[in-house]
Amino acid sequence: MVIYIHGFGGCGKGVKATEFKKHYQQRNISFLAPSLSYVPTLALSTLEEIIENCQGEEIKLIGSSLGGFYAIYLANRYNLKTALINPSTNPISTLQRISEKNYRGINFFDLSEFDFNINHINMLKQYYVKDIKKELFLVMLQKDDDLIDYQIAKEQFSGSTIIIAEGGGHGFEGIESYFNQIDDFLF
Repeated sequence: MVIYIHGFGGCGKGVKATEFKKHYQQRNISFLAPSLSYVPTLALSTLEEIIENCQGEEIKLIGSSLGGFYAIYLANRYNLKTALINPSTNPISTLQRISEKNYRGINFFDLSEFDFNINHINMLKQYYVKDIKKELFLVMLQKDDDLIDYQIAKEQFSGSTIIIAEGGGHGFEGIESYFNQIDDFLF
């Protein structure tokens, strides 16, 4: 089973999740893209419960942005092969800017609003991984990511399989052209 973990403000019905779902349906591979809470501990407890209830199944993860941060934690905890797409390797610094103002977030799917604050930032601290099992990761980065500096992830995951693409953006433009490379790594 492949579990896709969306980023901040995303959901399991987003563009990348939908593309991956179509891809894995065509390959007859079980796929799940849960819509997760914006509250970090709730999101991670949901993912842990899914993983622990899928015992006996070979689980692979795909994490994008903040979902990449969650995937790093889960991959190391459960020893799961994982593809990271423009991962947020330090979400505290990325999200700190907005949380100080009690940010009113917008869900990209239905435009519903949610509050994100310093308490949520503090929740993220417990999920940092100090000794990353680098062999578990395929890290996909686009140089023109407007939210996260690809160089930081490139350095942090030195020793992992890394793909760096010119141009693009935070959403990783053209992800479907990398599906075969992702599958080659995961399977």
